[in-house]
Amino acid sequence: MKDNFKAGFVSMIGRPNVGKSTLMNRIIGQKIAITSNKPQTTRNRIRTVYTTDEAQIVFLDTPGIHKTKNKLGEYMVNAAKSALNDSDVILFVVEPTDYIGAGEQHIIDILKESDTPKILVMNKIDSVPRDKLMEAITTYDKAASFDEIVPVSAVKNDNIDELIGCIIKYLPYGQMYYDEDTVTDQPIRQITSELIREKALRCLQDEIPHGIAVTIEKMDDRQGITDIEADIICERESHKGIIIGKNGAMLKKIGTAARYEIEQLLEGRVNLKLWVKVRKDWRDSDILMKNYGYSKEDLDG
Repeated sequence: MKDNFKAGFVSMIGRPNVGKSTLMNRIIGQKIAITSNKPQTTRNRIRTVYTTDEAQIVFLDTPGIHKTKNKLGEYMVNAAKSALNDSDVILFVVEPTDYIGAGEQHIIDILKESDTPKILVMNKIDSVPRDKLMEAITTYDKAASFDEIVPVSAVKNDNIDELIGCIIKYLPYGQMYYDEDTVTDQPIRQITSELIREKALRCLQDEIPHGIAVTIEKMDDRQGITDIEADIICERESHKGIIIGKNGAMLKKIGTAARYEIEQLLEGRVNLKLWVKVRKDWRDSDILMKNYGYSKEDLDG
């Protein structure tokens, strides 16, 4: 390892649906955090690791900061805010607009209280013409003091290398936190459950609220095949019927889509079985939230 090696923690913060998970997946080079067109897709702090000969960046992808409606929402916002305390650099990810809404302003006010180096990452630059992009950059530059402003497109892979170089510039010198081959500290079971939840969100679209969770009940290897049994948790009997679909068609669609990506993750064949269970108002139950992987104690870890 070089004497001038750098290593540190970088939190991604922003409103829901600005592309934080897509950006992180792009940098890492593989899917770790799930993505969808629904807000609140990311519910936990997800650590991923990007290592080069010069530096190691440990990314903390956080849930989008939003107005909370239940205990799960409170947990998600607390997860995002607590990540700031663990960071050497903060990435504030926004969309290219010249209007700063109440949600973005709330995050700006939070960032003003921190002395940590802050990089404004303007994502989705492929969605607007250059003059609109420049207007958006000027608007945010006037609203707060950022150490850097980097326009990127996570989908198109534009300016990603420039962003990485900018992050490294602000990292402290030090030793690696993880082995150089480490990509994430997320257990395989957790990544698997999140992949299933992503496919459920995408297949169901707007048919049910996004108040679903996924638990892995079994994950065993058998002669080159991984047997996985998982429960999709919803809050209403009516939701259960929608998730299962007519003659089980929707559940089969979810399972087929999830199995394909899990097989890519595990690099082997997967036998996936899904069940749907109802747990009324689980998003307001501390006990059930903890059972489904959303524990307040984890925020201190």
